[in-house]
Amino acid sequence: MNDRLKALVDAGVSIWLDDLSRQRLTSGTLATLIHDSHVSGVTTNPTIFAKAIADADAYAEQVSRLAAEGVSTDEAIRVITTDDVRDAADLFKPVYDDTDTVDGRVSIEVEPGLARDTEKTIAQAKELWETVGRDNVFVKIPATKEGLPAITETLAAGISVNVTLIFSLDRYKAVVDAFLSGVEKAIENGHDVTKLGSVASFFVSRVDTEVDKRLDAFIGTASEDAAKALKGKAAIANARLAFEAYEEIFSSDRWRELETAGARPQRPLWASTGVKDPAYPPTLYVDNLVTRGVVNTMPEATIKAAAEQSEITGDTVRGDYEADRKVIADLERLGISYDEVVQVLEDEGVAKFDASWSELQDTVTAALKGAAK
Repeated sequence: MNDRLKALVDAGVSIWLDDLSRQRLTSGTLATLIHDSHVSGVTTNPTIFAKAIADADAYAEQVSRLAAEGVSTDEAIRVITTDDVRDAADLFKPVYDDTDTVDGRVSIEVEPGLARDTEKTIAQAKELWETVGRDNVFVKIPATKEGLPAITETLAAGISVNVTLIFSLDRYKAVVDAFLSGVEKAIENGHDVTKLGSVASFFVSRVDTEVDKRLDAFIGTASEDAAKALKGKAAIANARLAFEAYEEIFSSDRWRELETAGARPQRPLWASTGVKDPAYPPTLYVDNLVTRGVVNTMPEATIKAAAEQSEITGDTVRGDYEADRKVIADLERLGISYDEVVQVLEDEGVAKFDASWSELQDTVTAALKGAAK
């Protein structure tokens, strides 16, 4: 049997699941994915939790108890989500140990509404870390301008961080700088940086969604052929160029000094890797982003597609960064501004996560009311 997922792992990619629910934990399906599909971590977000709570009765007993205690919606969300993340962290603890703390990580997000508030983000990151109480947890902090100093200060406190909502190369470089500053401060503060982990979640498919929409506007014009040739190319080019920046930064003297002190690099994490356009192969953002030292967090449908269809033939990231730069340059020549695209995506990303949190609040509010009847 061709174990395509093992080939992906052997090529240096950590496979994480972009989904978590209590049903996955209690039914054993998450444990099965760890065992059979080489899944070595989990990422979560408010939308995932809202769907889990709305679709399953696994939370009924806890919701009834919380309703009887008269807790608020936000308090209930905190209890429910941190319980799930804690249990998932315990499930992944053997992976965490076996990989010397590199994998076996579970992420929990600060409230999206805090994305523009540095101090409240730092405070909530510390609260989440203490409440979950597991070393193999990542606190997710968005890569907004206000999030950058929060990333540094959270790491400085010895808390591992998953930086989310990265779309642009400039912002990615700023995130890595925030990471390096955080590790430097963590060392100054006396923390054990050998266990301090971080990933930088670079979003992929949403870039093609936005760029392809703009390319479609050229259908029927003199630039139609040039536009068609660029469809489905921007996201992969963007991610590969982020990895080029990663290689450069993590070969610097500044990093070498931290590495000597025991620090681990902040790994690039390919996020949003389920295809949005059904015309594209379901493993587009898996097969074309294979390189050593990265994470690919996927919805289960993408993991299954990779298990059935991926042909891993080696590194598909390094080697031709000039071609990737040409994709971005060709888009600019058509009048599609890279800077504008990534700013739109960041603004939309923050808004979508905020809307997801509202959805989670509505779901939990309804569940508490239902249980109180």
